[in-house]
Amino acid sequence: MSISLPHDVRPEPGLPVPAYWHAHLSAVAPGTEEAGGGPRLLDAACGYFTRRGMRSIAGQVLAAPGAESLLLALLAAAGGDPVLARPAPAWQAPVAGLVGRPVHAVRSAPEGGGVPDPFALLETVRRARAAGADPRLLVLSAADDPTGTVTAPELLHETCEATAEAGLQIVSDETYSDTLHHRDTVLLSPAEMLPDHTVVLVDLGATLVPATVPVAIARFPATAHGTAWRQRTAAALAALRAVLPTPVAAATAYVLTEPAEVVERSAAANRLHARTAAAAYRAITGTGAVCRPPRAGFQLYPTLRSPDLDAAGAEERLSAALGRIVPGGHRFGDDPAEPRVRVATGALHGRTEGELRTTLAAADPLAVPHVAAALDALTAAFAALTGPDVVSGSADLGSRGAAG
Repeated sequence: MSISLPHDVRPEPGLPVPAYWHAHLSAVAPGTEEAGGGPRLLDAACGYFTRRGMRSIAGQVLAAPGAESLLLALLAAAGGDPVLARPAPAWQAPVAGLVGRPVHAVRSAPEGGGVPDPFALLETVRRARAAGADPRLLVLSAADDPTGTVTAPELLHETCEATAEAGLQIVSDETYSDTLHHRDTVLLSPAEMLPDHTVVLVDLGATLVPATVPVAIARFPATAHGTAWRQRTAAALAALRAVLPTPVAAATAYVLTEPAEVVERSAAANRLHARTAAAAYRAITGTGAVCRPPRAGFQLYPTLRSPDLDAAGAEERLSAALGRIVPGGHRFGDDPAEPRVRVATGALHGRTEGELRTTLAAADPLAVPHVAAALDALTAAFAALTGPDVVSGSADLGSRGAAG
């Protein structure tokens, strides 16, 4: 069975489209917003960021049809070379490559993904500048794809200190910051530590907006530098004609205000993600794979203990077994020799709108027959690739489990 890899390999949240989205989408006549977003949408985005401790006014925010176009415009407006974590979301490196400058990858710390190790960051920047390159902008994610982990505040603080020492600006991808599985998980934003040097980017398709609808927002620093960066980014979006359809902008403005029905839906979705991700973690590690526990989002990043496979081989075998794409670690800039993959747990929720609604509404989603069957299939697929020397139930974080 051959499955082609789509350009977009974001994890699928596996949620039905809410009725309120359709209602607000159909209430507005067709058309397009101005580049960067119209007044109503930007005002709603300001409220969204302000409720998260980042007080914002309209002159600090922008909206775009997807994270790709927004990041491309941000990078083009910033100048210099981009620096990415390794591993990083599969869409970031291709977008960064479009600016025509070298992309510098820095390994993340073993205990978390999405945020570079501070010492490795300083060394990478030093070497790049010694070789004549010009790294200026770090893209990171404290709650990330592909690993589903959350970076400890202490490590994030050290990385922010290293970033300031290196003279870099930050784009903080906070797409998964609203998808924490446990209330006691502490998640900080670089905007709290380096407010004058951090742009916050959010792909709303992971939370408030249907995953098939490309919408992203960004918040810029309240400084002269931030204002100029925003203006250049808006100009880049205009040059690309990266504009939102008016109905999408209207529906997005509504969900960004987070009325009670949206808040309740988000809470239900997070409870579901926590349950199915934990179940998938138990199933996968029970076959002997190595994986860090998921703390946010709807993705896991296990390494198979299969000496005859690399990342591409693990991707091919698991994708064929499960009938859906299970991208290998090489898609995220990781070591292609390691049989590491990203598993989207939203795929366990069902295939049809009816199945997705049933799963979301269930008091015990793991008891829903199609969810239980999907978990059994996931377990069988991993078990079939387990090396003969693996002891069932092992879940330690050996060297092959570190995303470096």
